[in-house]
This record gives sequence, C-alpha cells and structure tokens, in this order.
Amino acid sequence: MGPAPTAVIFDVGRVLYDWDPRFLYQRLIADDRALDAFLREVVTHDWHFQHDAGRDFAETSAELTALHPHHAELIAAWGPRFLESIGDPVPGMRALVDELEARGVPLYAITNFSHEFWPPFRAREAAMFDRFRDVVVSGAEKLVKPDAAIYRLALDRFGLEAERTVFIDDNAANVAGASDVGLIALHFTGEPKLRGELAGLGLLDG
Repeated sequence: MGPAPTAVIFDVGRVLYDWDPRFLYQRLIADDRALDAFLREVVTHDWHFQHDAGRDFAETSAELTALHPHHAELIAAWGPRFLESIGDPVPGMRALVDELEARGVPLYAITNFSHEFWPPFRAREAAMFDRFRDVVVSGAEKLVKPDAAIYRLALDRFGLEAERTVFIDDNAANVAGASDVGLIALHFTGEPKLRGELAGLGLLDG
C-alpha cells in the first residue's frame, strides 16, 4: 500500500454532469434518423474535440459550414446553445462531492472543455464548482487529456503529489494517461462503484 490519498481530481463531463450533443439537437431536429445522421456525420466528437484543444468556435464552425452548407443554421447553434448539451448532475455525484467537502478533502478538476464554453457553464453551476479549489481547462491551456503534460501542469498548479492524489474519469484512455504519471486513477462507471473505491482509500465512510 502506498501513502493515503489526500486530494481528489474529477473529470467534469459524464462524471459530474451528463453530457451529450443529442440533448441540444433533439430540440432542433424532429426526425430521429436525421438526428442520428447529423450527430454521426456533422457535429462529431472529433470535430468538437478541437474546441477542447483550444480552437475558437468561429473557426471550427466556418470550416464545418463550408463542408455542410445546408446545415449552416444547425451548426451555428452549437456555440451559443452549447450549455443545452450539458444535462443534470450524474446521479449521486452531488451528494458524493458534498460528503468529500464535509470531510475536508481538497477538490479539483481537470476537464477537456472549450475555453469559450467553460466560463458560462462554470457560472451556471457555481453551487458545484465553488467547492473546487481550482480547475484546469484544456481549451485554456491548449493541452488535452490524455496527454501527460496536462496532468503534470495540474499537479504543479494544485501543489499536489501524484501518488497521494485520486483522479476520476469516465474515459479509459484518460485514466491510463493519469496512471502513467503516477496518479491513483479510477475509471468512473457510476457513483456506487466510485463510492466504494473512495471508501476503500479512506476518503469516504464505508
């Protein structure tokens, strides 16, 4: 057994909050097959990942609209309505954060998130993120998970030792990247499993 962990770093999307572009576009595209095709072929995860890496929506949307001019209006909605793609907190996670905070566990986050979209989301969810001591946002740093550099930057900024810090992410590649830099990396598949893992590490009551 290594030293007992003293801090927790969370991912945000699909760990703390549900996220799916379908939440937004099901309001704009009535036909299910057309919706599936639009999400599969136009506003893809690879396209959106550019925002997480630091590119501006004005640039990426212009490029995508040039490729799909008949979808110009739908593509344009992504930026101003991005928050509609973020749903409610993942079940059980608000209470889990409450319990960690009540126990005095320092809370942080590393999120792959656009530098443009993060500030309004952070403001909307201040009740959650006011508990966090700091958040590293990929789009602001132009570094993305699972690159080792973003974990190292976060550890340095947060003043944490990797071997005494828990990192939680739903993406297996991000978990592997965190483990490679020495973090106690947990693959998130839901609050019940995570609660048990944190209890086993002494961060929550069993």
